[in-house]
Amino acid sequence: MAALCRDCSTPIQPRDVTGRCPACGSPRILSHPELDTLAIAHVDCDAFYASVEKRDNPTLVDRPVIIGSRRRGVVMTCCYVARMYGIGSAMPMFKALKRCPEAVVLSPDMKKYQAASRQVRVLMLDVTPLVEPVSIDEAFLDLTGTERLHKGSPARTLIRLAQAIERELGLTVSIGLSYNKFLAKIASALDKPRGFAVIGRAEVLEFLRPKPVSLIWGVGAALQRRLIRDGITTIGQLRNLEEVELVARYGTIGRRLARFSRGEDDRRVTPDVPAKSISAETTLEQDIAALDGLKRVLWPLCERVAKRLKHGTVAGRVVTLKLKTTDFKLRTRSQRLATPTQLAEVLYRSALWLLEREADGTAFRLLGVGAGTLTPAAQAEMPDLLDPATERGAQTERIIDEVRAKLGDAAIQKGRSLLAIGPIPAAPSGQRGRRHR
Repeated sequence: MAALCRDCSTPIQPRDVTGRCPACGSPRILSHPELDTLAIAHVDCDAFYASVEKRDNPTLVDRPVIIGSRRRGVVMTCCYVARMYGIGSAMPMFKALKRCPEAVVLSPDMKKYQAASRQVRVLMLDVTPLVEPVSIDEAFLDLTGTERLHKGSPARTLIRLAQAIERELGLTVSIGLSYNKFLAKIASALDKPRGFAVIGRAEVLEFLRPKPVSLIWGVGAALQRRLIRDGITTIGQLRNLEEVELVARYGTIGRRLARFSRGEDDRRVTPDVPAKSISAETTLEQDIAALDGLKRVLWPLCERVAKRLKHGTVAGRVVTLKLKTTDFKLRTRSQRLATPTQLAEVLYRSALWLLEREADGTAFRLLGVGAGTLTPAAQAEMPDLLDPATERGAQTERIIDEVRAKLGDAAIQKGRSLLAIGPIPAAPSGQRGRRHR
């Protein structure tokens, strides 16, 4: 059985696996019969936002730290000390603070986290060019064929990567190693923090058999309820059904259910996977039920999404509205556009049409808008598809973008932007009020 020391990366012979590394004395020994033959990894930073904050402020090291808004909203993430109190991501903040009143609540600093993420990504790219980011704090890596370059197995290279991230950046990661992405992702969650777990071919069927169907990527709450109604609660039960029957029952995802239940996943690790959607959302300082109040919040979100679309040189064909009620029930509504757009005005009109149908007196605590089914920017607002009003809107928005690029975002605003900030004050006596377009 192959074995490695996770603290000094020394290969350990089977006869020498006695509980401690013979080279450095560390008890952190990684052993598995297939350790030298697996090359697909999922690397996940441990409690990333909170870890960055603790790294930058050592007085927080032993304290429970929550990232989010103290007044409203939910827990974005928290450190492992806070998790000992039963706090977790997406928990309402008031519940988290009830469980741990002494917790330190910090507002997220996305620029700092993005900078740290880029540093982690650089170290990943030092070991393989095949790095597929999943989010700001996790990525898949394919180390196939890197043995000669790094003078060791992919498992040994990953141990060195984790050491480099901890030594150079002051952050820790957990690693899952297997023969495909589905299993590597599962493995990375088995041993956290500072973990390294392996799932090989020999044990995969028995490993997956008792696991809940929700472990399969793509099985959300609705599909899980449907599977449970059909008497399917475990992955092992899925394997009792043929793929053709699962497809007949559940559509195209039935193929994934069948294959993942057998530990099969032919997705490759693909660098620079394009984003599927771009969105912006905000947790409201006070619950809002009135349509006029929600409209004030909607416009700035549409501007943020439009800015990100333009920065990414993409356009969205589907507009999605996201609402969360005061009892944390989520509503999402979507509308497909005739042609992809980058324009805040088009996003706003479409999202407003959806919002008007949801503003039924229900109070909402969160509002978001997104653009999906992304296409190259060249396909946005094709002139022959534009009505005159939309074409004028596109020209106006281009002028606004040019002014803002030179003078800053606050240099010019539409009237809706001012309404989002607050009511427009009356013009002084003897002066005529000026409308902003």
